Amino acid sequence: MANRQYTVRASHCDHRASEQEIYEALKRTTDPLERSWKKLEKARRIVLKFNMIKPPERIEYFAGRRRELVDDAVARAVLRLLRERTTAELVATDTYPYGNGHVTPDDFNYRYILDDFGVRYVDSNLPPFATYDVPGGGCMFDRYLLNAIFAEADEVVSIAKMKNHAFMGITLTLKNLFGLPPMIPPEGRTRSYYHHLIRLSYVLPDLGMITKPCLNIVEALTGQWGREWGGEGRICNALMAGDHPVATDACGMTLMGHDPHSDWPTPPFRRDRNHLLIAAKHGFGTVDLNEIDFASEVEAPLAEFDSVSTDPDATVANWRRTTCEQGLIYQDEQRKLIDRYRGEFIYMQDGQVVWNGVDPSNLGSRRKLSGDNKDSALWLKYVDPEEGEGERFERYNECLRLAS
Repeated sequence: MANRQYTVRASHCDHRASEQEIYEALKRTTDPLERSWKKLEKARRIVLKFNMIKPPERIEYFAGRRRELVDDAVARAVLRLLRERTTAELVATDTYPYGNGHVTPDDFNYRYILDDFGVRYVDSNLPPFATYDVPGGGCMFDRYLLNAIFAEADEVVSIAKMKNHAFMGITLTLKNLFGLPPMIPPEGRTRSYYHHLIRLSYVLPDLGMITKPCLNIVEALTGQWGREWGGEGRICNALMAGDHPVATDACGMTLMGHDPHSDWPTPPFRRDRNHLLIAAKHGFGTVDLNEIDFASEVEAPLAEFDSVSTDPDATVANWRRTTCEQGLIYQDEQRKLIDRYRGEFIYMQDGQVVWNGVDPSNLGSRRKLSGDNKDSALWLKYVDPEEGEGERFERYNECLRLAS
């Protein structure tokens, strides 16, 4: 075990535990992560991404804990541990997709916890920004615009909730990073640009490779079945932590009763590919538990988990196929489309541009935009003569081959 590249631990912690008991369980869980602490203890600035932001009136509870978000007591335990073991500046960051011009309100729902521990908050939707190349080339794009705080960060920590996800199958520490890209055009990309059939499964590994979270924590006092928002609560009585997001999430999937080697269309991956498997095949982490020093005080499955089926399998297959086809048509006709639409976003359907403009963020659901042909996908693209983001169009061919 000692020479394995990744370490993950899972501990029992009753969902009714006191704040002190939660802290002690998290300390027990993270203590063996020597690689994580070696990096964190040397860091001058640590950036934290909590899966916590939500308008207060929309926060749901289950069995006394936040149902869809990291619970307050776990957030406090994380910050207490970091304050005890590091002298680094702690900076939390996120984006705000709930109105207010996508700017995080000053009184957002966990601000008081950050204030208690002297943690600065940076809104990742706001400048300054920097362009980050994916090390070794991306899975979906070669580079991404993110807040400049990551250029100043020595280490990153991802703190996630154990949940199923209607699109991604599961959402743990790697999916938690989706909250980082700015979503306000023209610098940013509307949320649906990356949260798109085909793309998102490949975007998540890219974000992981850029930010490289060295400590990854999963709050599983309670979890959520079905979907990221609006699912059903589950009592899990566990906390998890690991030194790599993919390895941590592979162990988390196993504790949820899912096979981390599975892929679309095998549940829970009913709509899109397994982003952990894609990351591992790209050389970022592993989904093979034999390669992980994994020790657990709890047994799988922690509870009954699965993703909800939102659409018939045949419809999803058609959407995936036609999404790929539009991407490849754009690649073939790029020069002609650049001449007409440069600097704009376009939606393509059935080989035609059905919308163009500078800001697609308020267009609403693609289901409505698709018109009468509901089985034919809409594909969104920024028309850049330089192709600065470096989209990997070969992914569309890859997904077509996998579906055949």
